[in-house]
Amino acid sequence: MNRNHGLLTLALVALGAGWGLTQPLTKITVTGGYEPFGIIFWQMLIGTLLLGGLRWRTLGRLPVTPRRLAFWLMIAALGTLIPNSSSYRAAFHLPAGVMSIVISTIPLIAFPLALALGNDRFSWRRMAGLALGLIGVALIALPEASLPDRAMVAFLPLALIAPFCYAVEGNIVAKWGTMGLDPVQVLFGASAIGVVIALPLALATDQLRVPAAPFILADVTMLLGAVIHVVVYTGYIWLVRRGGAVFAGQISYLVTGFGVIWAMLLLRENYSLWVWAALAAMAVGLTLVRPRVAEAPVVGKALAHE
Repeated sequence: MNRNHGLLTLALVALGAGWGLTQPLTKITVTGGYEPFGIIFWQMLIGTLLLGGLRWRTLGRLPVTPRRLAFWLMIAALGTLIPNSSSYRAAFHLPAGVMSIVISTIPLIAFPLALALGNDRFSWRRMAGLALGLIGVALIALPEASLPDRAMVAFLPLALIAPFCYAVEGNIVAKWGTMGLDPVQVLFGASAIGVVIALPLALATDQLRVPAAPFILADVTMLLGAVIHVVVYTGYIWLVRRGGAVFAGQISYLVTGFGVIWAMLLLRENYSLWVWAALAAMAVGLTLVRPRVAEAPVVGKALAHE
C-alpha cells in the first residue's frame, strides 16, 4: 500500500465514522424534544451558511435558471425534506443501530429503479444482492425477538422512506445529470431552497425550537449533526475526485458499521441475533450490488450510501 492509498483509506474510514455518528446524534436530538421540521430547518440553514462561506466567491456568479431551481427543489425534497421528516420520526421509536442498518438498503433499492430507468443492466449477481437485502429487512421485521418492543415494527416502513428517496434521487441524477452544477453548488442551492420551505413548515406545525441557554444535550447534538453532515459531505466529494467513485462507494459499509458501533457506545444499545444476522445479510448484499467502475457518482445523501 503506497502512501497516497493509505491516506485515502484513512480518509474513507474517518468519513464513514463521521457519517455513522449522525444516527445516534439524531436519536439523542429527537428524544430530547426536537421535531423533524425544526431539525431540518437548522440543518439546511447551517448547510447554506457553511457552504456559502466556503464558495462565496463563485456562488455569486452562478446563473440561476428555472431548470436549476426545479433541480434544486427536487434535491431538497428527495434529499432532505421528505426522507428526514420520516426518518427523524422513525428514529424516535427505533434503535439508532437499526436505523443505520436500514439506511444501507439504498443501493439495494436503487438497483431495480436503475433497471427501470435504463441506468443499469440486469445482473443475477446484483439480483442476489437485492434478495439478501430484502432478507435483512425481513430478519429485523418478522422474528418476535428481533426488536426490544414488537410495536417498533410499525415504524420500520417509515424508516424505509428515506433510503427509497435517496435511491430515487441518485437515479434521477445518474439519468439526467446535475444541470452543469458541481456537487457543492447542488447542495448549496438545495439547502437554500430547503430553508425557505422548512421554515414555514416548522412554524406552521409549531416544531421550530431555538437553542437557548441553558443548553441541553439535544441542542448540542442537533448542531453537531448538522455540521458533521456538511463537513463529511464535502470530504466525500474530495474523496470521489481523488480515489474514484467505486473506492469512495465503500463508505456505505463503514457508515452502517460505525452507526451500529456508535449506538452501542453512546446509547448502550444491544441487539438480538436477528439484527446481527440482518446486518450480515445486508453487508453481503451490498458487496454484490457494488457499482461498476464506470458508474457516475450521484449527489446529496445518496452519495454516502450508494
